Amino acid sequence: MPPRPTENVWKYPRPPALQRTSARLRVIWRPATGPSAATTGGGGGGGGGEEVVLADTTQGWRVLETSHPPTYYFPPSSVRRDLLQDSSARRTMCEWKGQAKYHDVFSSKARIWSYPSATGKTGPTSDSQGFEDIKGHYCFYASSNTDPKTQGAWVCMVDDDVVQAQEGDFYGSWITPEITGGERGFKGAAGTWGW
Repeated sequence: MPPRPTENVWKYPRPPALQRTSARLRVIWRPATGPSAATTGGGGGGGGGEEVVLADTTQGWRVLETSHPPTYYFPPSSVRRDLLQDSSARRTMCEWKGQAKYHDVFSSKARIWSYPSATGKTGPTSDSQGFEDIKGHYCFYASSNTDPKTQGAWVCMVDDDVVQAQEGDFYGSWITPEITGGERGFKGAAGTWGW
């Protein structure tokens, strides 16, 4: 597979753009191993000690917004929704996509979200595409937890590249080798929210 071309996040638009992607997107749960894993039980560690593919698609979408690495959305049919539970741990509102709904899986709390009523426009003109295409789709943070005591973790992949998490804990963007923030870096770290 040829490498993807370099993309600088400072050339992404605002308002954000919604773009179809044929890249293979995957989220794979890898339960904890070792003595502490035995204390979490089958539900806490996830999958009874075996890897679980939580999501896998070549029919995803990505949202591209100035200063942010892409966020990837999985169609509902590509996600193990039978493993998800609604979460009350977090509430956020996007000015373009609306109210987010969060989901838990295994020991990971509120690290998956969807927009049940996604609408909005993705560009400055009245004929710009809206976000209706990702209504009900699922987006995963690149890291499955913020608590080092959490048992198990997932790995996110774009094609064969393991994704790196965006710094900070608000934005859920995925960083792959071709994505750059140039000299300014990416929004998300302490001190960058006011950009």
